[in-house]
Amino acid sequence: MLSWDESASPTPARPPAAPQSASVFDYTPEAAAPTAAPAVDTTQRVSAADKRIINGHTDVNQLVPFKYKWAWDKYLAGCANHWMPQEINMQRDIELWKNPNGLTDDERRLVKRNLGFFVTADSLAANNIVLGTYRHITAPECRQYLLRQAFEEAIHTHAYQYIVESLGLDEAEIFNAYHEVKSIRDKDEFLIPFINTLTDPEFKTGTTENDQKLLKSLIVFACIMEGLFFYVGFTQILALGRQNKMMGAAEQYQYILRDESMHCNFGIDLINTIKMENPHLWTQAFRDEIKALFLSAVELEYRYAEDTMPRGVLGLNATMFKGYLRFIANRRAQQIGLDQMFPQEENPFPWMSEMIDLKKERNFFETRVIEYQTGGALNWE
Repeated sequence: MLSWDESASPTPARPPAAPQSASVFDYTPEAAAPTAAPAVDTTQRVSAADKRIINGHTDVNQLVPFKYKWAWDKYLAGCANHWMPQEINMQRDIELWKNPNGLTDDERRLVKRNLGFFVTADSLAANNIVLGTYRHITAPECRQYLLRQAFEEAIHTHAYQYIVESLGLDEAEIFNAYHEVKSIRDKDEFLIPFINTLTDPEFKTGTTENDQKLLKSLIVFACIMEGLFFYVGFTQILALGRQNKMMGAAEQYQYILRDESMHCNFGIDLINTIKMENPHLWTQAFRDEIKALFLSAVELEYRYAEDTMPRGVLGLNATMFKGYLRFIANRRAQQIGLDQMFPQEENPFPWMSEMIDLKKERNFFETRVIEYQTGGALNWE
């Protein structure tokens, strides 16, 4: 055989093929012999019984098997309740707002104060979920709902921006109200320390002290922010709608109220489950601290009512809201296992409970035909 040598022949021989690694096409009896499959370790599979709302040690990426079916059901209900602001016609609101005689000065103040609070409040709520609460919750069913809730907070912020833009309001005035209007600033400053606790990258659960901080933050956001601080504004704007004023804005507030009632109820279920799984957190000192927060929140929201309604408007006045806020605070306290703080307060606005239930072909204001399912309606009894 000729070697690869240019001097051996004018036509060089083909070089020998380079050695090749074995492929699937190389067949030998040895290769055909069956090999044992590696054993599957099933000991790492998630058991529903091992899941925990906080400080869980199971894989947070494994949604099923469900342990907290209530959280999944609320996620599905939230998806069924989907809406977008631009679906709602604002033309009548625009005409009313541009008409010098369309609204009184007090009604205009009320609308702008509401937007000034809400445009920031829902952003704070979204930040608290995405940057704080989500990373400390170890139940994937609950995380799934929190993702939906965060998106709904974005929709709400979008709705307020849509109203501001539609009415041609001064964006700088509305979006800076949380810096410039004391009654709004005070509410936000009440909330921000609880956001900062959970969004601190150094904060970790696993100790009684930190677990109580987390539980306190959840109570503040579910029961006080979404369950109390929003209700003066909701009542005011929906009262406008009941008088055929600002009906596009009122319709959006109605959907937002429906969403927020679900957020509140989800948060309450979350709080009560954490309490059940961690009874050592629910000390008398902790309960006393929560009651003090409720009392402060009622006072802050009442001051906001006074600021937004310095005189009577829409048949409402600030004094009426004192009883309403105490009624709601009692309700929220009872929902998480605390005693009433204001015995024998009654709901002065029973029509508000109707606003939460949207399971009808036409919504309350009848400005568009659509089916929205109810979700997590509050029990006002």
